[in-house]
Amino acid sequence: MNLIEKIKLHQQALKNCQKCPEMVGTPIIGEATTVTKIMLIGQAPGGKEEAIGKPFAWTAGKTLFKWFATIGVDEEHFRKQVYMAAVCRCFPGKKPKGGDRVPNKWEIETCSQWLQGEIQLLQPKLIIPVGKLAISQFVTCNKLSDVIGKSLDTTIYGQNLQLIPLPHPSGASTWHHTEPGKTLLQYALQLLSQHPQWKKLQYQSPPISCFNH
Repeated sequence: MNLIEKIKLHQQALKNCQKCPEMVGTPIIGEATTVTKIMLIGQAPGGKEEAIGKPFAWTAGKTLFKWFATIGVDEEHFRKQVYMAAVCRCFPGKKPKGGDRVPNKWEIETCSQWLQGEIQLLQPKLIIPVGKLAISQFVTCNKLSDVIGKSLDTTIYGQNLQLIPLPHPSGASTWHHTEPGKTLLQYALQLLSQHPQWKKLQYQSPPISCFNH
């Protein structure tokens, strides 16, 4: 069985996952159409993403893709060339007093099997964790200012790779609009633009195969 077939089987199993009773809807899977060495990992889809069926498809996504456009990669190209995952794949639902519910520890642990499988299959060279919850799955993150604007060498599930964390682009967050967040975000984007795998996005050859979603 080749890598494409293994990814397809993995995604089909993920689509059928119903292990977390408090999660809403079905798992959201990215649109990558090539075997990629870059993964972007968010927290969990929001309500709009659950309805639309793709990650970062609403307000936060618009901000995120504006950031990437400043370093040479537009949304359409990014979605095709980067495997987009998340700590939890289903919409967690709303909090009683408003806002999206944060996945609990059990849900995060339960869903970690999917992320582990994807990292082991894809063997990425670059992971872009977005937001504190995603970042903290890989490195200690007491404060965003400790990790944003840095390239971190690490080993995850046996794979040697680099992490370049980003703040969450949520409209509810002011971190990336104020200092030091504003400057640190620019440092992080500069690091991304200089990474060998990111440079390949700008000169990518035609897709070698498509994943079925």
